[in-house]
Amino acid sequence: MDTSAGHPQNADQIAYWNGPSGQRWADRQQTQDILLRPIADILIDRARPRAGERIIDVGCGSGATAIAFAQKVGPSGYVLGIDVSGPMLARAQASAPKELPVDFMVADATVHRFDPASFDLLASRFGVMFFADPALSFANMRKALRPSGRLAFACWREPRENPFFMAPLQAAYKHVPKLPQVGPDDPGPFAFASEERVRGILTKAGFTAINLEACPLLLDAGIGGGLDAAVQGSLDVGPVSRALEDQPAEARAAAAQSIREALEPFAKGDSVLLPASIWIVTARAS
Repeated sequence: MDTSAGHPQNADQIAYWNGPSGQRWADRQQTQDILLRPIADILIDRARPRAGERIIDVGCGSGATAIAFAQKVGPSGYVLGIDVSGPMLARAQASAPKELPVDFMVADATVHRFDPASFDLLASRFGVMFFADPALSFANMRKALRPSGRLAFACWREPRENPFFMAPLQAAYKHVPKLPQVGPDDPGPFAFASEERVRGILTKAGFTAINLEACPLLLDAGIGGGLDAAVQGSLDVGPVSRALEDQPAEARAAAAQSIREALEPFAKGDSVLLPASIWIVTARAS
């Protein structure tokens, strides 16, 4: 995606998700779909999609949730998956069964001109925490909803609630410099960790009946492949991958060994079950 086609403040995110990192996420599509399936299942349950509804999947990535929503709404419904990442959307388009009522579009939800009052549900699994001005972004997306429209998305809670992220990252930090400090309001995985902040953003954007449900989980970082797969997954994508970028081979090897030691207590057979916690956020358009 051309950064000029998005909001100027989102240019860094657009560049990131269209560069090598975005391609790595796309390449791990099948693995990530399995890993995050429990979260998709919770989101779809709380979103309550119905046959015939029209849905926008915001930050749809490689398309797993958009496809799942399309299966729920059936041939009389429609799902539009949008994302800024060209590599991930290419994977989504290749993965979607041709008979499903789902389309994918490269677009920045902050500025995209949606057809007004034409959708029943805005949904997202981890696709809304990266806006530079989230109130502006949600206000723009709300225009696409009918007066009875709904919002439902999943976002991560505080880092301390998520050893799934933090255990391998803290292990890596024994050998490489820490990533630049990210402020609590800056775009990133934990940008919506604060319930107060989420309520404020959505209220400012015009949503009502806002509810945040805390959902603790155990996620299998090894996805059935055991400790080796869990370590490799940490190295491939996410914050550990960013921390190890451009580091010498010996530092990467030492970090991998420390990550293995940190994850070993969570290993049970072929699974590596790490605690995680998300918010499921729901709201109404008016």
